[in-house]
Amino acid sequence: MRQFTLPGEAGYEALTLTLAKRWGADVIRDSDGTKLSDEILHAGYQIYSTICPIREHNPWIRENMHARQMTFLSTQPRIAETNTLSITLMADFFSEQFSVCDDINAMKYWQVYDRTSNTLLPSSQWRYENGVVTIDATPFVQYTVSFLAWRNWEEISMYNHTTNNWTKEKLMQLNPYATGAMDYLKNWFIHWCETHADSDVVRFTALHYNFAWIWGSNERNRHLFTDWASYDFTVCTEALDDFEKEMGYALTAEDFVRQGKYNATHRVPDQKKLDWMAFIGKFVRSSTRELVDIVQSYGKKAYVFYDDSWVGMEPYSGHFNEMNFDGLIKCVFSGYEVRLCADVPVKTHEIRFHPYLFPVGLGGLPTFSPGGEPEKDAMHYWINVRRALLRAKIERSGLGGYLSLTQDYPKFLDAMDLILDQFEAISKLHDVSKPETLKTKIAVLHAWGDLRRWTLSGHFHETDQHVLIHVIEALSGLPFDVKFICFDSVKDGALDGIDVVINAGNAGDAWSGGKHWNDAELVQKLTQWVYDGGTFVGIGEPSATDGFATYLRMAHVLGVDVDNGEYACHGKWQFDVASQKDYTHFTKNWTIRNNVRLTDGNAKVIAVNENNIPNITVNHFGKGKGIYLADFKFDHSVTHGFGSILLQASTGSVDGLTDNAWVECAVFGDKVAFINNANKPQKARVYIKNEKYDLTIATTLDAYEYLEMDLS
Repeated sequence: MRQFTLPGEAGYEALTLTLAKRWGADVIRDSDGTKLSDEILHAGYQIYSTICPIREHNPWIRENMHARQMTFLSTQPRIAETNTLSITLMADFFSEQFSVCDDINAMKYWQVYDRTSNTLLPSSQWRYENGVVTIDATPFVQYTVSFLAWRNWEEISMYNHTTNNWTKEKLMQLNPYATGAMDYLKNWFIHWCETHADSDVVRFTALHYNFAWIWGSNERNRHLFTDWASYDFTVCTEALDDFEKEMGYALTAEDFVRQGKYNATHRVPDQKKLDWMAFIGKFVRSSTRELVDIVQSYGKKAYVFYDDSWVGMEPYSGHFNEMNFDGLIKCVFSGYEVRLCADVPVKTHEIRFHPYLFPVGLGGLPTFSPGGEPEKDAMHYWINVRRALLRAKIERSGLGGYLSLTQDYPKFLDAMDLILDQFEAISKLHDVSKPETLKTKIAVLHAWGDLRRWTLSGHFHETDQHVLIHVIEALSGLPFDVKFICFDSVKDGALDGIDVVINAGNAGDAWSGGKHWNDAELVQKLTQWVYDGGTFVGIGEPSATDGFATYLRMAHVLGVDVDNGEYACHGKWQFDVASQKDYTHFTKNWTIRNNVRLTDGNAKVIAVNENNIPNITVNHFGKGKGIYLADFKFDHSVTHGFGSILLQASTGSVDGLTDNAWVECAVFGDKVAFINNANKPQKARVYIKNEKYDLTIATTLDAYEYLEMDLS
């Protein structure tokens, strides 16, 4: 048997057991919306059972409506045309998801803002009645109302009803922080464990709070705000009151809605947000540990799903082990999600392959329905995932969804045969030896540091407008040691042993750094580090902030700056493109930045865009260098080039990478594993030099082939 988890389905016993045998499953699981029959339960496999602690509690919630979850909402700005303005609070929002929470404890947190001057109105200047706030206004000034709302329809249930045509009861979500909720929940878990003797593993899906997903009233803009790492859905009046008692200051609605932009992970976090995250995280960990202890007291293992209601879990906070989970499960579209899972300090790591066995995928396109080609989807995601699996060990794999949907898709079954064979082979290599890494040590620098290791906020297709997600997807399969550091850590020695620092993002966002670059000591430390031999790689608008001599604070290292119109009357340095290499393919689909300028003419221009503006530059600075890329877009055919830039910058060669952009390799002791990421055969050579070997290996691979070769 493999370490593979198969979703089973009552009514499809023959299919379930046939595929379990075909794919070597050792575990059969239920999924949201499916049950396992006695025949499946007693077929000799371990049984995973899925529990979401906050779902399936409608009867108790109806009797305890204070135990629903809440969030702050902010109305769209409305312009007053007279001295009075009335704003209907729910006009902008999906009425099945939200309703106004207007009890006295909630209303003390409401706020009305003049958004023209961005000032708070005193409570004497507005009044509320029957879902409408009436404001004593100034004509032609914009106003918003920020208020607490009940969340009446759990978002995953809402998604599945509207997308996968669920017809069962619509679920509310339990708020474990509410009075009496944890006592109820602990008793519920005890009863569940006593009535599910066949379950060997309980999969928490996931903990207490869902990622923020605010739906709008207008179908033309249904998803008003989505952030898989947001804490916006963790608020309630009890928690807000307790926070004030513990921290000595009160949070306001504005601290959460932030001018209607909310606390998106892509924004630089302020101290109030970090304090709230720590406060909620402590509650999530302690209350979750009580539930895990119950599960384990019945001889069952407790795994947690690192998606859905994961908020508060924070695997890289340094406190994850306080919950005592036996394993962690992560669904994966991309390589960086493999690395995100693999680094969590837990005994067992399991990935869920995509596509899920649903009629429609998360991107909205058909999968196991007319027009779908799930076998192509499976191979596409596998090629992304496989390269990261060569770098980090994952013990288990699995699928999720409705197994019955696979019956009409034999090509998908064949694709899974190949995927599982390759997964098993790679896993066995990790059992023999750790994969070797090349000399270059890389640090990714952003506002979140290690807390957001190997992620931004969600899946690739949800964050692909951010250049950093392309960077970490490329890094996830490259043979480098990578760590993630925050700006404060730079001043505390985080650059020791680092060869390359990458800062990639848009001006003002958390990934570029925004206000952190106002810190002169930070700039001084990085400048000295480069001068002493380090390489600073800036991508997009790295180190960007207003108020200084240059817009990019590391412009003196990079040799380029971004002109926001302030140099319209200044001359421009003339240059020749220093490289004879054609970078057109490498820079395809890049954002065209026509405001990049050379600062002193010393930087070498390696590539230009269609308007002859620098796209890639290298600037020698002391013993080190600054490298600027105007953008970066992940593609298997360009990842090799990105790796070459990083490797050559720090070592002067590209030894250790293959000579074919489509082929990657990893060395495990006396073996080397090659993967072909292309849909056609490829030839490749690689020079391997370590303490034991000094040789060149050549090979030919079929389309998408995985190949192992002995070095001895």
